[in-house]
Amino acid sequence: MTPTAAASAVDVERATLDKAAAENFPVAPFFLPRSWRDDLMAVYGFARLVDDIGDGDLAPGGADARLLGVPAEEAADRLALLDAFEADLRRVFDPSGPQPGHPLLRRLLPTVRRHALTPEPFLGLIAANRQDQLVKRYETYDDLLAYCELSANPVGRLVLAVTGTATPERIRRSDAICTALQIVEHLQDVAEDLGRDRIYLPAVDMKRFHVREADLAAPTAGASVRALVAYQAQRARDLLDEGDPLVRSVHGRLRLLLAGFVAGGRATVQAIAAAAYDVLPGPPKPGTIQLLREAGVTLRGKG
Repeated sequence: MTPTAAASAVDVERATLDKAAAENFPVAPFFLPRSWRDDLMAVYGFARLVDDIGDGDLAPGGADARLLGVPAEEAADRLALLDAFEADLRRVFDPSGPQPGHPLLRRLLPTVRRHALTPEPFLGLIAANRQDQLVKRYETYDDLLAYCELSANPVGRLVLAVTGTATPERIRRSDAICTALQIVEHLQDVAEDLGRDRIYLPAVDMKRFHVREADLAAPTAGASVRALVAYQAQRARDLLDEGDPLVRSVHGRLRLLLAGFVAGGRATVQAIAAAAYDVLPGPPKPGTIQLLREAGVTLRGKG
């Protein structure tokens, strides 16, 4: 790799990892052991990049495509990029083969080996983004849950694997939390998703609340849209409550991290409620005080 190419790879890696600060939940907070922070940032870098590929949010210039070996004429083809990303991911799990080409996958190598991680959670995240290119609407809530099984739940499973705390019961609770966080993010991003011709509000529920797709394109939400958003927000609350015991099943700094995930979800639901469930002008976001309050409630077990 030439010095110019190496510098470009560093820039690409940093641009992706810097997005952690804008997430609804803490990715790798300072109070965690350094080794955990490094591993969680490696997992985050993978998850963020695959979402950016699926959403068409890669940095301009085509550096990611070049690092993945995608020809310039295919650099805007999301499915081609996802295929190349999967091929590069498989190099992470092939110790006898060449190293991955993308720096975020090279960063992932020691994490995978240190914790004997399997490819399945990573492949699930890629599959979710492939699905985003092909499936633009979800008929039922169960259909949406099946999507979240690919798009969100693998992240929580990887956190448990990295911290050495995975058990069947903890995975079940983690899945509930991660699905809730995905639903909350969908509620925040209704307008943005519609701009990408995607709707994550189940069609059955839209019909029940007399919401048409055109209603989601309005500058502000009418009563029907607000009622639908409130209904989905309650589903997210219920899932967060279902996952809440996970926080007190672990100890020390991991408990603080997981409380941050749950608190981030709860505080965002509170922000959506404070906006009277009108998410169309832009994503309602909680303030720091609300996040800290919800974290305290979650740690005390009164969520």
